[in-house]
Amino acid sequence: MSPREKLQAEAKNRVLISDGAFGTQIQNRKLTEQDYAGDLGLKADQKGNNDILALTRPDVIEDITRAYLDAGSDVIATNTFSANVISQADYAAESLVRDINVESGKIARKLADEFEEKDGRPRFVAGAIGPTNKTLSLSPDVEDPGFREITFDYLTSVYHEQAAALIEGGCDFILIETIFDTLNAKAGIMAVKQLEQELGRDVPIMVSMTLTDLSGRNLSGHTVEAFWYAVRHANPATIGLNCSFGADQLRPHVQLLSKLADTLLMAYPNAGLPNELGEYDELPETTAALVKEWADNGRVNIIGGCCGSTPEHIAAMADAV
Repeated sequence: MSPREKLQAEAKNRVLISDGAFGTQIQNRKLTEQDYAGDLGLKADQKGNNDILALTRPDVIEDITRAYLDAGSDVIATNTFSANVISQADYAAESLVRDINVESGKIARKLADEFEEKDGRPRFVAGAIGPTNKTLSLSPDVEDPGFREITFDYLTSVYHEQAAALIEGGCDFILIETIFDTLNAKAGIMAVKQLEQELGRDVPIMVSMTLTDLSGRNLSGHTVEAFWYAVRHANPATIGLNCSFGADQLRPHVQLLSKLADTLLMAYPNAGLPNELGEYDELPETTAALVKEWADNGRVNIIGGCCGSTPEHIAAMADAV
């Protein structure tokens, strides 16, 4: 049975649980520049380059992943949100993109298999691909609306490199997440479709949109409905929403998408809204009660957490549903 078929079979029986934030957990560990840089000999400072920890402190990434699996996660994502040449250029680490993704995939795969062997419950690994800090739909120059920093073909090649390495590392799915620009998402989809042709097999994708404001649009102006119809042709294994807001604010948009989508719906909101210090302080039981309402109404198939969420939030969600 393929990963897509296994996921669909499991989702028929129960609401599945994904994981929570990696960045929050990494920040809590107060790592030093040496922790990030290791002995790689890179010219730029690496502190804040969370993705590179797969090479320099894999024990940290393994520990966080294990904590989410202990909390009840069925789907775990790789710590590779910025593991692409565009984002890694900020750290002069472009040459390490393949290694970061392969090793991140291996960490998640090893732990997923370990937990599945223990209790027989299937675990799934999603190779996470973030949106980069570039947008194909909008110009960064207000004086030149037609200007674009990158081309569609270039971004497709960037995503292709990352997706290929994640699959090599053992991922079941490619998760194109936190999509603020629908055209960026289409480049990601194109990259995976090219990879499918090269590998001669299905590489299932998970697609997750992020909203810019409470009106329910992303940065490129698409509503939830328009976004779904823009990516539906790709036959995603899951469609959903992540980041943006807490579960309370995200609820009507999840409800709308659940009425439209003819595939599994995955939603992972932030742990509420950030406070004046930019920190998230919504309690696990609060988040859990909100997403339980989604589950009870049949709105979602997979739930988890984004910014500010912790293993405690995931455990509370797992208990709630």
